[in-house]
Amino acid sequence: MKLIIADIENIPFEVHGEYKMIRPQEKIHNCIGCFGCWVKTPGICVIHDGYETTGSDMGKCSELIVVSRCDYGSYSPFVKTVMDRGISYIHPDFVIRKGEMHHKRRYKNVIALSAYFYGENITEREKWTAGKLLKANADNYDGKVKEIKFFESIEELEGIRV
Repeated sequence: MKLIIADIENIPFEVHGEYKMIRPQEKIHNCIGCFGCWVKTPGICVIHDGYETTGSDMGKCSELIVVSRCDYGSYSPFVKTVMDRGISYIHPDFVIRKGEMHHKRRYKNVIALSAYFYGENITEREKWTAGKLLKANADNYDGKVKEIKFFESIEELEGIRV
């Protein structure tokens, strides 16, 4: 399954195969760092606002596709909040991977991450920062980066097939 996290209501491109979309439909609450999703209700956030299954949804996907406005080389606030709420995808215990300490994977799947950033006048420095962020997310999830692209506007996303 493909899991799409988008900060826009309707994505303007074609999605092939099975997928689930997470987009701004309800008010999303910030992660409060309570560790409930790690130890109390593993994989499920204790805040029930419609986004509580993000971590377990990540555990069912083979590809995570992010569609976001590029904010200073990072995700938009909505996408960042969804990513934070998905922390239960990983386990609270640590392992050493590639000489760095990371959380263990809770699920068996390996996620391929893609990001489609949009925004006017995205600088080369912001593109570099966004690339580093996606790579860091892939390392933290014990996954891999599949693709990262930048667009001047949402309308430019129309020709994409995922």
